[in-house]
Amino acid sequence: MSSSFTHHTVLLEEVVSVLQPKDGASYFDGTCGGAGHSVAILKASGPAGFLYACDADPDAIEAARERLAPYAGRHELRMINFADAGAFVPAGTCAGAILDLGVSSHQLDTAMRGFSFQHEGPLDMRMSPSNPITAATIINTWPVEDLTQLFWDNGENQGRRIARAIDRERQVRPFETTRQLAACVGRANPRAGRAKDPATLVFQALRIVVNDERGALDRGLQTAWDLLAPGGVLAVITFHSGEDRQVKEFFRIEARDYDLPPGEEDFPHLRIPRAARGRFVTRKAILPSEDELRRNPRSRSAQLRALVKL
Repeated sequence: MSSSFTHHTVLLEEVVSVLQPKDGASYFDGTCGGAGHSVAILKASGPAGFLYACDADPDAIEAARERLAPYAGRHELRMINFADAGAFVPAGTCAGAILDLGVSSHQLDTAMRGFSFQHEGPLDMRMSPSNPITAATIINTWPVEDLTQLFWDNGENQGRRIARAIDRERQVRPFETTRQLAACVGRANPRAGRAKDPATLVFQALRIVVNDERGALDRGLQTAWDLLAPGGVLAVITFHSGEDRQVKEFFRIEARDYDLPPGEEDFPHLRIPRAARGRFVTRKAILPSEDELRRNPRSRSAQLRALVKL
């Protein structure tokens, strides 16, 4: 399996640049995938550098295990969601952490995983096989109102029309495959010359919910932050606006010099002064270079943000 695992590591040089691996320091890769970032960190951290790495996808773990084999004794690899990494990584010990969010090329290109409407496959979309919920579960059982809200929340302004079309079709036969769903979405919301396929946001919304990506990211950002020693850097690569907003909000709160009572964000006079807990490496997101975009068009939506722990 690992020999067929394909993943184009995004913003590799940029991640190494913001982490600035130091000889003998420990690092955390919470989404090791094909181990591209992991290997680069181990190479840059000298012969005494150590890496904790994890991924929820068993295919990714198998590939990472093979590619990290030359670094035996210098890494610990677990199949676990990065939100739960505190179970095996000691708090306050890492000089850097990387979270490369989103879906890998391997997941997109493996039809049986059901992530892409470009390939005929089951409506699955699970990153971990232990997850009992699939995309088919949601499409075939959620009420129209809930499907509408799901699509709207992910930026699909034709969410109600699409949800009603799905409901009509599932009463005739259940949804089982990716292209069956994509065809239904296309009929409800014709492409009409648009660059983006009308199924794009629907598939993205389903993937996010199936894998509880928003909840995992909220927990995972705090987990990764807690693993850092003072001076450590948290680097996060996002691929869509929703997760980028979550990262920006987490970074903003850590970098400010005050707290607010819960639910009182609109009342700055209630600010409680405190020392800032983080410092931005760069205020703006770091984007792929033109060369990387030519080599890997899928990197076009990637954004890298980084924060230093104070």
